[in-house]
Amino acid sequence: MSDSGGHIHLVLPDPVERAACFRLLARGANRVVRSFASADAWLEAQDGARGGILLLRWRQPGPTSGAALLDRIAGRGDLIAFVAAERLSFDEARAILRAGARDLLPAPLDPWLVRRTVEAALDEWRERERAAARHREAAARLAALTPRERDILEAVAAGLGNKAIARRFDLSPRTVEVHRASMMRRAGAASVAELLRLHFTVEQEGARGRNPVHFGAGAAGGAAPRL
Repeated sequence: MSDSGGHIHLVLPDPVERAACFRLLARGANRVVRSFASADAWLEAQDGARGGILLLRWRQPGPTSGAALLDRIAGRGDLIAFVAAERLSFDEARAILRAGARDLLPAPLDPWLVRRTVEAALDEWRERERAAARHREAAARLAALTPRERDILEAVAAGLGNKAIARRFDLSPRTVEVHRASMMRRAGAASVAELLRLHFTVEQEGARGRNPVHFGAGAAGGAAPRL
């Protein structure tokens, strides 16, 4: 993984646990792994500006708690967060997941479980970033359309032909054809199919859930923290 391909951020107060996870994650792969002894150290290093995977202990030393750190990154679509804890109340677990954490991991951390979990999350993160890039490109190309052309594109996407579109917008079929040609030119589309692909890319990405919630590292075969 290159420097631009996402970072792995470890915010783990225990030095032994931190070192064990760091060594295993950094082994045999071109990936950027950064480790910190506290949430405050992570924030001070401004590492939060980089997207990727964040693994933090729920109990943090210093002024910035695990809850405060989750609050700081809330809404970040470019970060997938995991929280490790030994014991949690039901309310704490619910608050963590509602705050946007991807999953809960049992502590003390098993470095091999961490590696499996993080590698699966990295695959998800990379696909998420590819989808976001496709969305940005499609949205930029469709931004060149006029409001009328966007209306017509919506009608084409709904399966309407030129005559039906003309009736809907009180236009002549010839005017609809002119608009369609203009839409393709403005969006740089070689065909109506490509134009529709751009439209559906924007539509689907807008409806996509950005941070699905799981519990207990089920995909990685781990157990949830005890409640």
